[in-house]
Amino acid sequence: MYQKSVLSNNLRVISNQLKDRESVSVGVWVGVGGRFENDPEKGAAHYLEHILFRGSLKYSCNDIKGKIEGVGGTLNAFTGEEQTCYYAKVPTKHLDQTLDILCDMVFFPLIQKNDLERERTIIQEEIKMYKDLPQYYVLELLDGLVWPGHPLGQSLAGTKETVGAMMQKDLRGFHRAHYTPDNVVISACGNFSHEWLVDFLEHKLGNFPTQKMASSLRFKGKQRAPRVSFFRKPTEQMHLAMGFPSLRADHPDIYAQALLNVILGGNMSSRLFDELREKRGLAYSVYSTTKTYDDTGLFMIKAGVDNKKLLEAVDVIMKLLRQLRRSGVKNLEFSRAREYFLGQFVLGLEDTMEHMMWIGESMIERNRIRTLGEVVYRVNALTPEDIRRVAADVLKEKRLNLAVVGALDDDQEKELRARVAAVEKSV
Repeated sequence: MYQKSVLSNNLRVISNQLKDRESVSVGVWVGVGGRFENDPEKGAAHYLEHILFRGSLKYSCNDIKGKIEGVGGTLNAFTGEEQTCYYAKVPTKHLDQTLDILCDMVFFPLIQKNDLERERTIIQEEIKMYKDLPQYYVLELLDGLVWPGHPLGQSLAGTKETVGAMMQKDLRGFHRAHYTPDNVVISACGNFSHEWLVDFLEHKLGNFPTQKMASSLRFKGKQRAPRVSFFRKPTEQMHLAMGFPSLRADHPDIYAQALLNVILGGNMSSRLFDELREKRGLAYSVYSTTKTYDDTGLFMIKAGVDNKKLLEAVDVIMKLLRQLRRSGVKNLEFSRAREYFLGQFVLGLEDTMEHMMWIGESMIERNRIRTLGEVVYRVNALTPEDIRRVAADVLKEKRLNLAVVGALDDDQEKELRARVAAVEKSV
């Protein structure tokens, strides 16, 4: 049911018409994020995302918010490592105004000096806030271990220094280089006509000039030994993040890795949740997740544990990983994980916002849509042996990365370093 069109300036439009919905969700996707930035401009993509809400040629800051929220809609944006998305969900009858606002703020922003100064302070406070929150800061430390010396290993928001040094000309130049029709996808889902959508966008944006897209820095590093990073902070709980370099977004085993994630820490039936929380009471929050990029990825385990039980928690996690690598999964556990993954996927596509996100992200990442049928076919083709094989490949101890933020004492740090060193010798 997906329909795709390409405007005269190469801007791509992808839509899914759902006639029984009362809402429509639309997103403007730009193929730029944190990994496209050099050191002096670190944080530029995120900074620019903030600035675009400050006003465009046609709409003021108050207009942008008020004309969407004032009709019962929602408006937001996010910056990732490889794309930035500006999106809204509104009652169907307000699609034309909402689409006009999104396109105007993305393609025709004012980027004024006084707005830069206001937003600069806000972002610098945001940077300080995340550093004050150990559950978030530990993730920054982990990224730095997995992708050392690369933009992927640095904070998306940048630093107080890089954000403080960015001027109007810098953000205008960044916008000019990356916000070009060749590098933009507009996705929409709901009760509307694809032909109407294309005509509207051709009239609004068809004359916007295109240019050659900027490229990002590829990651070529290869990890050969475990790495650790500790940050001491007086907290009531230890925050640990354990990660392994993993599969790129279009890897043939990406769905096997997705089921591995479900089995290990993707829900309340997972091994991590059952062992660390239900059986041992070591953690309130424990889960696993993945990040996938064009050329690399991350398989991550995150937990918050009692200060005195950090070593025990690390030991239990390592034991569970060894069991997965060596013994794999039983048929019943495998089938439950498969049905959970497919069920969550189907349920997500019932919502116009989630469906819009799915098709927009697919198009901006790989220039094509993975249909529901394709996903179901590939997941149903998996076997328990595929899970064990991917676990053995991804969760290798020599590629272990461990970050900890909390009230770590000398004995705990010494013991953790000793255990990681022992892992290095054993592999």
